[in-house]
This record gives sequence, C-alpha cells and structure tokens, in this order.
Amino acid sequence: MEYTKEWTQLRVTVKLELLDAATAIMSMIDNNLMIEDYSDIDLKSVYGDLIDESLLNADKTIASISVFIPCEKSPTDAIAFLRERFSSEGIDAKFELIGVNEDDWANAWKAYYKPIRIGKHMVIVPAWERFDPLPDDIVVRMDPGMAFGTGTHETTRLVIELLEKYVKKGQRMLDVGTGSGILAICASKLGAEHCAAYDIDPVAVRVARDNIAESGQQNITCEVSDLLKQVSLEGGQYDIVTANIVADIIIRMAPDIGKYMKEGAPLIASGIITERKDEVLEVLLANNLKLVEILEDNGWCAIVVKK
Repeated sequence: MEYTKEWTQLRVTVKLELLDAATAIMSMIDNNLMIEDYSDIDLKSVYGDLIDESLLNADKTIASISVFIPCEKSPTDAIAFLRERFSSEGIDAKFELIGVNEDDWANAWKAYYKPIRIGKHMVIVPAWERFDPLPDDIVVRMDPGMAFGTGTHETTRLVIELLEKYVKKGQRMLDVGTGSGILAICASKLGAEHCAAYDIDPVAVRVARDNIAESGQQNITCEVSDLLKQVSLEGGQYDIVTANIVADIIIRMAPDIGKYMKEGAPLIASGIITERKDEVLEVLLANNLKLVEILEDNGWCAIVVKK
C-alpha cells in the first residue's frame, strides 16, 4: 500500500517588492518553497483563455511564499520564528495555515510540545504539563504563545546549552531579540544577577513579560527595542550577551555590540544557518571580537565570541 505523507502548508503573503527578502527569511525554515507571483503574466505572449480566470484576476501587487511542514512536526515554532524575523526586518506579512482547522489550532499545537532536556541540568517544560524533576534539574516552565522560543528549535537549544556553560553567578546578562523570554529566564535560573531582555516586537515583549512573571524570576526586565537602540547601559556594560536572531541582523549589530560588553564578555550569537557561518564570523572578528567556539545542530549554528 502506498504511503502518503500529510503536510501543513504555511503560507506567508507580502507586498510584491518584498518578495526577495521574504523568500530569504522563509528559506531559513526550508529550501523547498512554493512561490505565488502573478505579476509577470503577460497576455501579449499567451492566450488569455488558456489561463485560469482566478490567476488573471489575482492581486498582482502581492506575492506568497509557502513552506510545507510534515505532520509529525508542529508549525508553532516555525510561525513564531518567522513572525519575529519578519518583524525585525520591518516586513508586514500575512500568515495562513492551510490543511488544519485554525479554530482548533490554538490548543491542538500543544500536543507537540513536551518537556525537553537541554545540556546537563536545564529542562524546558510546557506550562500545562505535569513534570517531576530530578534533584539536579533546573526547570523552566514556558507558554510561548505567539513568540519564538519553546526550546524545541535548534537555535534555542544551542544557546541554552551554551548559557549553562558561560553564565556565572552575579553576572549582568543582555538578551537581544528575546522572543518568548526563554533565554533570559534560563540565565536568571543559572545564577545571573540581572537579565535585560529586549525585542522589537511588542507582542513578543508582552508574551515574554507573562512568561517572566510566571517563572517567578524577579531580576529580569523586558522592554521594546530596535536591536540595541533602546538598550540601557544605566547599570554598566554586560557580562554576557545572547542574540538568537538571524545572520543579517547579527551582522548589522556587530559594529555596535562591543560597547555593551565588558572586557572578556562572551556574545552567544545564534539563529545562523551553517551556510552563513563563515560570513557572520568574519564580520564579528572584524569588529574586535575573538572566536571562542562554534556549536552546530541540524543545519544551524551558534557562535561564541569574546570582547
């Protein structure tokens, strides 16, 4: 009997002039994309009656890019990841899930999200799940909502693993592009004295604040900031910085990040596809940062550099 795999189509629609930028972001999820762009239909070179009327009447000022997610995976992280990346690029995008009852999706996606062990001690647990920790477990309960960061994505796991290695008690931590707030919460639970989390997306900031409140960690602040523009240095430079964003954004902030870091402070930069690892590293090194290590997982990498 032939097996047919079931897929969920995630379609993102943007203005036509933003198609190339949107496609680049969508390719971070998968390189097998379907693009719907009807702007170049030329009735001078084809017979109009050979083209479906719906295509002739389609809005030619917009375009759509679709990625197909297999049934055994949750689209939740993909949606949240893309929302954050489109927001950071200032791209207004419409998201659609096709092949799933959207009325049911608000709760159905939770079935994919289970406790995840990361590193030696960290365990990310859904807020609604019962969990019995081991004596040495450091438990972080999360309800990601519409923000990126459940712990299931490779980029988040890489950073949490590195935080376990680099966070020291009493440190000041800066998290740029905080998403769900998961990295700041992890750093706080690992002993950081103060964590400052920032995101360009007000929705992410709202979700992160809720997660921070639920975590019980009272040494984390979360504010809206366009990358580093609104980051406060009132308490001095930071002992450790995380930026789980994308390659282009890390490259953009590389010339300025040093003034927010103490001497010897590590920057953990993630959200980087391995094909762009060398490009990002070259820019970081060109801005007086020294390579410490690189971790890779399933086509993604995290780069640790020090000032």
